[in-house]
Amino acid sequence: NPADYAELVRTDSAGAVVTFLGTTRNENAGRTVTLLEYEGYRPMADKMLARVADEMAERWELGGVAIGHRLGPVGIGEISLVVAASAAHRAAAFEAVGYAVDRIKQIVPIWKKERFEGGHVWIGSQDGKEFTPLG
Repeated sequence: NPADYAELVRTDSAGAVVTFLGTTRNENAGRTVTLLEYEGYRPMADKMLARVADEMAERWELGGVAIGHRLGPVGIGEISLVVAASAAHRAAAFEAVGYAVDRIKQIVPIWKKERFEGGHVWIGSQDGKEFTPLG
Protein backbone atom coordinates (compact mmCIF):
# COMPACT_ATOMS: atom_id res chain seq x y z
CA ASN A 1 0.00 0.00 0.00
CA PRO A 2 1.71 3.24 -1.13
CA ALA A 3 0.06 5.19 1.68
CA ASP A 4 1.97 3.03 4.16
CA TYR A 5 5.27 4.15 2.63
CA ALA A 6 4.26 7.81 2.79
CA GLU A 7 3.26 7.38 6.42
CA LEU A 8 6.63 5.79 7.23
CA VAL A 9 8.50 8.92 6.15
CA ARG A 10 6.21 11.58 7.64
CA THR A 11 7.72 13.70 10.41
CA ASP A 12 6.61 16.84 12.22
CA SER A 13 9.51 18.75 10.65
CA ALA A 14 8.69 17.69 7.08
CA GLY A 15 6.76 20.15 4.97
CA ALA A 16 6.81 17.79 2.00
CA VAL A 17 6.24 14.11 1.40
CA VAL A 18 6.87 12.94 -2.16
CA THR A 19 5.87 9.47 -3.31
CA PHE A 20 6.71 7.88 -6.66
CA LEU A 21 4.70 4.90 -7.89
CA GLY A 22 6.13 2.83 -10.71
CA THR A 23 3.23 1.10 -12.47
CA THR A 24 2.87 -1.38 -15.30
CA ARG A 25 1.70 0.33 -18.46
CA ASN A 26 -0.15 -1.43 -21.25
CA GLU A 27 2.23 -0.45 -24.08
CA ASN A 28 5.98 -0.33 -24.59
CA ALA A 29 8.05 0.02 -27.76
CA GLY A 30 4.94 -0.33 -29.91
CA ARG A 31 3.90 -3.60 -28.26
CA THR A 32 0.74 -4.26 -26.25
CA VAL A 33 2.02 -5.33 -22.82
CA THR A 34 -0.07 -7.89 -20.93
CA LEU A 35 2.06 -8.50 -17.81
CA LEU A 36 5.45 -7.82 -16.24
CA GLU A 37 7.30 -10.44 -14.22
CA TYR A 38 10.10 -9.21 -11.93
CA GLU A 39 12.90 -11.51 -10.84
CA GLY A 40 15.78 -10.91 -8.51
CA TYR A 41 17.65 -12.28 -5.53
CA ARG A 42 15.72 -10.65 -2.69
CA PRO A 43 18.59 -10.39 -0.12
CA MET A 44 20.88 -8.63 -2.63
CA ALA A 45 18.08 -6.47 -4.03
CA ASP A 46 17.13 -5.36 -0.50
CA LYS A 47 20.77 -4.57 0.26
CA MET A 48 21.04 -2.39 -2.83
CA LEU A 49 17.70 -0.66 -2.14
CA ALA A 50 19.05 0.18 1.33
CA ARG A 51 22.18 1.56 -0.32
CA VAL A 52 20.04 3.84 -2.49
CA ALA A 53 18.20 5.06 0.62
CA ASP A 54 21.55 5.76 2.31
CA GLU A 55 22.76 7.70 -0.74
CA MET A 56 19.59 9.79 -0.67
CA ALA A 57 20.10 10.61 3.01
CA GLU A 58 23.72 11.60 2.36
CA ARG A 59 22.84 13.98 -0.51
CA TRP A 60 19.68 15.65 0.85
CA GLU A 61 18.38 16.64 4.28
CA LEU A 62 15.48 14.24 4.49
CA GLY A 63 13.10 13.41 7.29
CA GLY A 64 12.68 9.85 6.09
CA VAL A 65 13.04 7.47 3.15
CA ALA A 66 11.11 4.30 2.31
CA ILE A 67 11.56 2.12 -0.80
CA GLY A 68 9.79 -1.06 -1.86
CA HIS A 69 10.01 -3.11 -5.07
CA ARG A 70 7.85 -6.10 -5.90
CA LEU A 71 9.07 -9.37 -7.33
CA GLY A 72 6.88 -11.76 -9.28
CA PRO A 73 4.00 -11.00 -11.66
CA VAL A 74 2.65 -7.42 -11.82
CA GLY A 75 -0.49 -6.81 -13.86
CA ILE A 76 -1.33 -3.80 -16.01
CA GLY A 77 -1.92 -0.73 -13.84
CA GLU A 78 -0.45 -2.38 -10.74
CA ILE A 79 2.37 -0.87 -8.69
CA SER A 80 5.83 -2.45 -8.84
CA LEU A 81 7.94 0.29 -7.18
CA VAL A 82 7.28 2.76 -4.37
CA VAL A 83 9.78 5.43 -3.35
CA ALA A 84 8.81 7.90 -0.63
CA ALA A 85 10.83 10.70 0.93
CA SER A 86 10.07 13.57 3.25
CA ALA A 87 11.94 16.82 3.71
CA ALA A 88 11.44 20.25 5.20
CA HIS A 89 10.97 21.64 1.67
CA ARG A 90 9.58 20.05 -1.49
CA ALA A 91 12.63 20.58 -3.73
CA ALA A 92 14.80 18.20 -1.71
CA ALA A 93 12.09 15.56 -1.55
CA PHE A 94 11.39 15.73 -5.31
CA GLU A 95 15.11 15.63 -6.18
CA ALA A 96 15.80 12.73 -3.84
CA VAL A 97 12.93 10.62 -5.17
CA GLY A 98 13.93 11.29 -8.79
CA TYR A 99 17.52 10.34 -7.97
CA ALA A 100 16.35 7.12 -6.29
CA VAL A 101 14.31 5.94 -9.26
CA ASP A 102 17.25 6.46 -11.63
CA ARG A 103 19.72 4.87 -9.20
CA ILE A 104 17.51 1.83 -8.62
CA LYS A 105 17.53 1.19 -12.37
CA GLN A 106 21.34 1.45 -12.34
CA ILE A 107 22.35 -0.78 -9.44
CA VAL A 108 19.53 -2.95 -8.07
CA PRO A 109 19.67 -6.51 -9.43
CA ILE A 110 16.04 -6.83 -10.49
CA TRP A 111 15.06 -7.82 -14.00
CA LYS A 112 11.72 -7.84 -15.69
CA LYS A 113 10.16 -10.09 -18.27
CA GLU A 114 7.79 -8.05 -20.35
CA ARG A 115 4.97 -10.20 -21.68
CA PHE A 116 3.20 -8.81 -24.71
CA GLU A 117 0.86 -10.03 -27.41
CA GLY A 118 2.88 -12.58 -29.36
CA GLY A 119 5.81 -13.14 -27.00
CA HIS A 120 8.03 -11.81 -24.24
CA VAL A 121 11.40 -10.15 -23.72
CA TRP A 122 13.70 -9.81 -20.70
CA ILE A 123 14.70 -6.28 -19.81
CA GLY A 124 17.62 -5.58 -17.45
CA SER A 125 16.78 -2.97 -14.83
CA GLN A 126 20.33 -1.68 -14.70
CA ASP A 127 20.42 -0.23 -18.20
CA GLY A 128 16.97 -0.72 -19.70
CA LYS A 129 18.34 -2.82 -22.56
CA GLU A 130 16.78 -6.06 -23.68
CA PHE A 131 18.80 -9.21 -23.08
CA THR A 132 18.48 -12.97 -23.11
CA PRO A 133 19.34 -14.61 -19.78
CA LEU A 134 21.50 -17.73 -19.70
CA GLY A 135 19.90 -21.04 -18.90
